[in-house]
Amino acid sequence: MTAMAALLKSGLGPGKPMRVLAASGQLGYGIPEAAFRKGLAQNPHIIGCDMGSIDVGPYYLGSGNLATAPSITKRDLQLVLLSALDARIPLVIGTAGTAGAKPHLEQTLAMIRTIARENGRSFRLAWIPADIPRDLLKSMIAAGRTQPIATMPALTEIDVERAKHIVGQMGVEAFIRAMEMEPDVIVTGRACDTAVFAAAPIMLGYPIAASVHMAKIIECTSICCIPGGRDAMLGTLDGDSFTLESMNPARAATPLSVAAHSLYEQADPLSVYEPEGMLNVGEAKFEAIDERRTRVSGATWHPAEQYTVKIEASEWVGERAILCAGSCDPRVIANSAEIVSEVRKIVNEIVPPTGDGTYDLFFRIYGENAVSLFPTQPKGDAAEVFFLVECIASTAELARSVISVSKQYLLHHGFAGRLSTGGNIAFPFTPPELPAGAAYRFSAYHIMDCDSLPDLFPVHIETVTSDSAA
Repeated sequence: MTAMAALLKSGLGPGKPMRVLAASGQLGYGIPEAAFRKGLAQNPHIIGCDMGSIDVGPYYLGSGNLATAPSITKRDLQLVLLSALDARIPLVIGTAGTAGAKPHLEQTLAMIRTIARENGRSFRLAWIPADIPRDLLKSMIAAGRTQPIATMPALTEIDVERAKHIVGQMGVEAFIRAMEMEPDVIVTGRACDTAVFAAAPIMLGYPIAASVHMAKIIECTSICCIPGGRDAMLGTLDGDSFTLESMNPARAATPLSVAAHSLYEQADPLSVYEPEGMLNVGEAKFEAIDERRTRVSGATWHPAEQYTVKIEASEWVGERAILCAGSCDPRVIANSAEIVSEVRKIVNEIVPPTGDGTYDLFFRIYGENAVSLFPTQPKGDAAEVFFLVECIASTAELARSVISVSKQYLLHHGFAGRLSTGGNIAFPFTPPELPAGAAYRFSAYHIMDCDSLPDLFPVHIETVTSDSAA
């Protein structure tokens, strides 16, 4: 009998506490093992791991690469996989390989099969791709059934054609279909973080509102605690309420810290939108059980009249090179805007951005409002500044050429009040101009209507054996 079959036949349901262990907020960055082992000792009914996010930017979705180091990713996968198999606990992993597109899912599955072979394990594996067919998306655009999120422009067929990878965020529906096939392990492409942890409780009949609200909090493990961390988090569902406890005794889930987590990743802290509906936490109550644990209740669930799926896509925009430099010369700092403007003109004359040689050149001066959305710092207050110069061009060679020219003219630029012909900026290392690889941008961050979730996210099932191919 598989781990999921055992859970489904266990008689667990409303009225009986269900323990959900969140092992990782983003698998692949190193799971703190001591807290995870303590979580296993609590005899959880299911183990969940979120593995991805768009927080890391568009590069990983576009390139198909993982944001995490392969060695640490495999270490984390082996820790949770072998532990779950040994304890016969279902393991659920969402948004495989950072961005959850086909190459990310394939790399993650390959690691899992390798771990099985190296450790002589066999188990039943379900996996769910999240890649969106381009023709389907184009038809939805033509029918006016896609909507931009925030300040994104309307989605076009050209955006779809240029995208390297396009994924949709699956919700609990896809996970439940996979669970009904009774696997030991489920691995998915791009998925809602909450679905990883809420699907099993919902399938077993626990209230949807409590299940999704608990999932929304524990998917980031102990970030909701004081002090925040990445240690395993245990959520225990009991009727319409649930309790939260970090598996690191140094971290406390307090009513305030847990309630504040509603501000995390949400434009509206009271509403959490999923493909199947909306969670409202406006009436939620947060009550301390003791100094380290909090009980939560009161959220409400509102089913969607129309299923929707969030679409994410990334397109290549060029090859990137950067320059790193700094200065503590007050004259350079005071004249930085003029220096940058004049250096830009010189670079444009030497390397004209025309025809096939087009490029974009960006100067960011840290210490002079480089990262502020609302610049307020008076000019010249900084004691030192850091120049980050970026070029995105059609080729890597052109990007490097532009950055190399920019470096030299920034280093020796003459300005009013200059004391030295050189040494006005300093480099933290050589070479200070560095290739930074391909540059991508998010070309789709939209909501798409969906008439059939099962057709969009098909479930595949296989038996992984100790002789499975790597």
